[in-house]
Amino acid sequence: MNTSATGRPRPFVLIILDGWGINSRKEGNAIALAHTPNIDKLVRNWPHTAVRTSGEAVGLPEGQMGNSEVGHQNIGAGKRVLQDYTRVSESIRDGSFYQNPALLKAIEHVKKNSSQLHICGLLGNGGVHAHESHLEALLRLAQMHDVQRVYIHAFTDGRDSSPTGGVEFMQLLQARASALGGEHAAKVATVSGRYYAMDRDNRWDRTGMTYFAMTRAEGLHANSAIEAIQQSYEKKVT
Repeated sequence: MNTSATGRPRPFVLIILDGWGINSRKEGNAIALAHTPNIDKLVRNWPHTAVRTSGEAVGLPEGQMGNSEVGHQNIGAGKRVLQDYTRVSESIRDGSFYQNPALLKAIEHVKKNSSQLHICGLLGNGGVHAHESHLEALLRLAQMHDVQRVYIHAFTDGRDSSPTGGVEFMQLLQARASALGGEHAAKVATVSGRYYAMDRDNRWDRTGMTYFAMTRAEGLHANSAIEAIQQSYEKKVT
């Protein structure tokens, strides 16, 4: 503990600078090109080290970029925190995903009531809040249990993946759904941007638009999911 001459603890301050990276290259590097006398002084006069903020160092698969949320979790814990993305991916690889009690209970409910299975989630390969491989595993699970009516409510990304990548991800999703389900392939029921579906600042008007699209079929209509995304892009809405 850092103490003063009187033996009293001195205050200890943790300061986090989001987005402050370390790279020896100056080209296109705003931090290296900037005038930063205070940081330079700290580096010159005090012990320091560098920590990795991506991949296995922060509980993600090797090569996967980190993000603010992951970084704060690891700093706060003071150790490597295995992320949900990694845990889900590992469970798919070892097969335990397909024995998950909560998922099997949902499947059982659908089968018992001859109802539909609705899957809602982020569509993309960003790996921060979701990954397309996890959705594929859910579709595979439904196919394993002969669930014939599966509907997907896709939230396009545009933040952790390309702002205009929705069409490509939707094409991949539909191709995989067709390969897995055949004539009973999962269908895309609604498409919404994460700006609406995943708002976390209590803007219930945004969340409500997604909710009512899923439950009341309210909103804009299109002949296909891809057409809906393309129409949005044509309006410069990504």
